Amino acid sequence: MVLGMDLQTFTLIHVVISLIGIAAGLIAMVGLLISKPLPGWTALFLATTILTSATGFLFPFFQLLPSHIVGIISLVLLAVAVVALYVGRLAGPWRPAYVITALLSLYLNVFVLVVQAFQKVTVLRDLAPNQNEPPFLAAQGATLVFFVVMIILALRRYHPVPTYARA
Repeated sequence: MVLGMDLQTFTLIHVVISLIGIAAGLIAMVGLLISKPLPGWTALFLATTILTSATGFLFPFFQLLPSHIVGIISLVLLAVAVVALYVGRLAGPWRPAYVITALLSLYLNVFVLVVQAFQKVTVLRDLAPNQNEPPFLAAQGATLVFFVVMIILALRRYHPVPTYARA
């Protein structure tokens, strides 16, 4: 039991929250790429991604696992992103800090999605049962390259109008 739910129900809720976070994050990322703030999608992305990382620590465990390390890193990145966006208001160095930390946290969520897909989807598991085979490495490599390119593009393109200048 986790938070009064059986493990299967809790896992389903955790996965749904994670998928919502990824979808909202991809939409928020498009907003960065076209330099159009999408505050609702961004807030949904940040909230669900924080919730995803936090709920990951509620699963029963007896030792620190790689998933916990990813969760810790994600929460630190998300803390910086939230401060940069809502406290620093993307002014000065807060803009690149936000872009980098928000998109890195999205990357980590997608990274975990790829890991889970190769563990749970039969055809993918058969291609890379140990997750060190070329199909798994190619998928993770492509994911990493995609996010590096997106971060670079967002850093170049995302220049929101300062809050005080909006009508």
